[in-house]
Amino acid sequence: MKKIHLLGIAVIAAAIFILITTAGDASTYVDFTKAEQMASEGDDSKVHVVGNLKKDMAGQIQEMEYNPAVNANLLTFTLVDDKGIARKVIYHEPKPQDIEKSEKVVVIGRMENGIFVCDQVLLKCPSKYNDAKAPTAMK
Repeated sequence: MKKIHLLGIAVIAAAIFILITTAGDASTYVDFTKAEQMASEGDDSKVHVVGNLKKDMAGQIQEMEYNPAVNANLLTFTLVDDKGIARKVIYHEPKPQDIEKSEKVVVIGRMENGIFVCDQVLLKCPSKYNDAKAPTAMK
Protein backbone atom coordinates (compact mmCIF):
# COMPACT_ATOMS: atom_id res chain seq x y z
CA MET A 1 0.00 0.00 0.00
CA LYS A 2 1.07 3.50 -0.64
CA LYS A 3 1.68 5.91 2.22
CA ILE A 4 -1.24 8.08 1.10
CA HIS A 5 -3.62 5.11 1.40
CA LEU A 6 -2.39 4.37 4.92
CA LEU A 7 -2.81 8.03 5.86
CA GLY A 8 -6.35 8.03 4.45
CA ILE A 9 -7.29 4.91 6.43
CA ALA A 10 -5.85 6.47 9.60
CA VAL A 11 -7.87 9.67 9.09
CA ILE A 12 -11.08 7.70 8.50
CA ALA A 13 -10.45 5.55 11.58
CA ALA A 14 -9.84 8.68 13.70
CA ALA A 15 -13.05 10.27 12.43
CA ILE A 16 -15.08 7.15 13.27
CA PHE A 17 -13.53 7.02 16.74
CA ILE A 18 -14.43 10.67 17.40
CA LEU A 19 -18.01 10.16 16.22
CA ILE A 20 -18.48 7.11 18.43
CA THR A 21 -17.06 8.76 21.56
CA THR A 22 -19.06 11.98 21.16
CA ALA A 23 -22.33 10.17 20.41
CA GLY A 24 -22.41 8.97 24.03
CA ASP A 25 -22.45 12.58 25.27
CA ALA A 26 -25.55 13.55 23.31
CA SER A 27 -28.51 14.45 25.47
CA THR A 28 -32.14 15.19 24.76
CA TYR A 29 -34.54 18.02 25.63
CA VAL A 30 -37.13 16.98 28.22
CA ASP A 31 -39.28 18.52 30.92
CA PHE A 32 -38.86 17.90 34.66
CA THR A 33 -41.51 15.16 34.67
CA LYS A 34 -39.61 13.15 32.05
CA ALA A 35 -36.28 13.84 33.79
CA GLU A 36 -37.71 12.47 37.06
CA GLN A 37 -39.10 9.42 35.25
CA MET A 38 -35.73 8.72 33.66
CA ALA A 39 -33.96 9.03 37.03
CA SER A 40 -36.46 6.70 38.71
CA GLU A 41 -35.85 4.11 35.99
CA GLY A 42 -32.10 4.26 36.66
CA ASP A 43 -31.25 6.19 33.50
CA ASP A 44 -28.44 8.54 34.52
CA SER A 45 -27.92 10.14 31.11
CA LYS A 46 -27.77 13.92 30.93
CA VAL A 47 -30.78 15.83 29.67
CA HIS A 48 -31.56 19.43 28.71
CA VAL A 49 -34.44 21.18 30.49
CA VAL A 50 -35.64 24.53 29.18
CA GLY A 51 -37.45 26.96 31.42
CA ASN A 52 -37.64 30.32 33.13
CA LEU A 53 -36.38 31.46 36.50
CA LYS A 54 -39.12 31.64 39.11
CA LYS A 55 -40.23 35.26 39.46
CA ASP A 56 -42.81 37.12 41.51
CA MET A 57 -45.54 39.37 40.11
CA ALA A 58 -43.11 42.32 39.98
CA GLY A 59 -40.63 40.32 37.90
CA GLN A 60 -38.11 39.83 40.72
CA ILE A 61 -36.31 36.48 40.79
CA GLN A 62 -37.31 34.26 43.69
CA GLU A 63 -35.50 31.37 45.36
CA MET A 64 -32.03 32.09 43.95
CA GLU A 65 -29.15 31.63 46.36
CA TYR A 66 -25.56 32.56 45.60
CA ASN A 67 -23.07 33.62 48.26
CA PRO A 68 -19.53 33.81 46.85
CA ALA A 69 -18.12 34.63 50.31
CA VAL A 70 -19.26 31.22 51.57
CA ASN A 71 -18.94 29.11 48.39
CA ALA A 72 -18.26 30.74 45.03
CA ASN A 73 -18.96 27.43 43.29
CA LEU A 74 -22.54 26.91 44.43
CA LEU A 75 -25.63 28.42 42.85
CA THR A 76 -29.15 27.23 43.59
CA PHE A 77 -32.31 28.49 41.94
CA THR A 78 -35.81 27.40 41.03
CA LEU A 79 -36.54 26.78 37.36
CA VAL A 80 -40.04 26.52 35.93
CA ASP A 81 -40.09 24.32 32.82
CA ASP A 82 -42.29 24.94 29.79
CA LYS A 83 -45.07 22.79 31.29
CA GLY A 84 -45.18 24.87 34.50
CA ILE A 85 -43.36 22.38 36.75
CA ALA A 86 -40.94 24.07 39.16
CA ARG A 87 -37.86 22.30 40.55
CA LYS A 88 -34.82 23.33 42.53
CA VAL A 89 -31.61 23.39 40.47
CA ILE A 90 -28.11 23.06 41.89
CA TYR A 91 -25.14 24.28 39.88
CA HIS A 92 -21.64 23.66 41.26
CA GLU A 93 -19.94 26.49 39.37
CA PRO A 94 -19.85 30.27 39.69
CA LYS A 95 -23.05 32.14 38.84
CA PRO A 96 -23.30 32.86 35.09
CA GLN A 97 -23.09 36.53 34.23
CA ASP A 98 -26.46 38.15 33.46
CA ILE A 99 -28.53 35.14 34.55
CA GLU A 100 -31.01 37.61 36.02
CA LYS A 101 -31.58 39.16 32.56
CA SER A 102 -32.05 35.85 30.76
CA GLU A 103 -35.17 35.24 28.74
CA LYS A 104 -34.87 31.44 28.92
CA VAL A 105 -32.51 29.15 30.80
CA VAL A 106 -31.35 25.72 29.63
CA VAL A 107 -29.89 23.44 32.29
CA ILE A 108 -27.96 20.31 31.37
CA GLY A 109 -27.71 17.55 33.95
CA ARG A 110 -29.86 14.97 35.71
CA MET A 111 -32.40 14.60 38.49
CA GLU A 112 -31.14 13.39 41.86
CA ASN A 113 -33.65 12.93 44.70
CA GLY A 114 -36.10 15.47 43.31
CA ILE A 115 -33.42 18.10 42.68
CA PHE A 116 -31.94 18.83 39.28
CA VAL A 117 -28.13 18.81 39.48
CA CYS A 118 -26.70 20.47 36.42
CA ASP A 119 -23.26 20.61 34.84
CA GLN A 120 -24.02 23.49 32.49
CA VAL A 121 -26.31 26.50 32.42
CA LEU A 122 -27.03 28.08 29.04
CA LEU A 123 -28.73 31.46 28.85
CA LYS A 124 -30.91 32.95 26.15
CA CYS A 125 -30.72 36.64 26.79
CA PRO A 126 -33.00 39.18 25.18
CA SER A 127 -31.42 40.48 22.03
CA LYS A 128 -30.91 44.17 21.56
CA TYR A 129 -32.38 43.59 18.10
CA ASN A 130 -35.70 42.14 19.31
CA ASP A 131 -38.62 44.53 19.01
CA ALA A 132 -36.22 47.25 17.92
CA LYS A 133 -37.90 49.81 15.78
CA ALA A 134 -36.04 51.41 12.97
CA PRO A 135 -35.37 55.04 13.60
CA THR A 136 -37.81 57.25 11.82
CA ALA A 137 -36.47 59.36 8.98
CA MET A 138 -36.16 63.01 9.71
CA LYS A 139 -38.30 65.23 7.54
